[in-house]
Amino acid sequence: MESVNAGFSLMLIGMGVVFSFLTLLVFCISVSSKLINRFFPEPTATTHSANEDVTQAETVAAISAAVHQYRQSKV
Repeated sequence: MESVNAGFSLMLIGMGVVFSFLTLLVFCISVSSKLINRFFPEPTATTHSANEDVTQAETVAAISAAVHQYRQSKV
């Protein structure tokens, strides 16, 4: 009976240590996240210029032409 009590107390101590460590870990991660976001904020997204839209349209056209040519050669 004494070994059962010792095992039970050891189990409770172990679970308490693990719970305490995980609680401390969550707290540290939350604090570090807030500090990082405060001192190193995410850069804001820039708007696309008209030149970039033309470049994207040309890229889409080139890819479409390449796919069309590939499909024609496989026929």
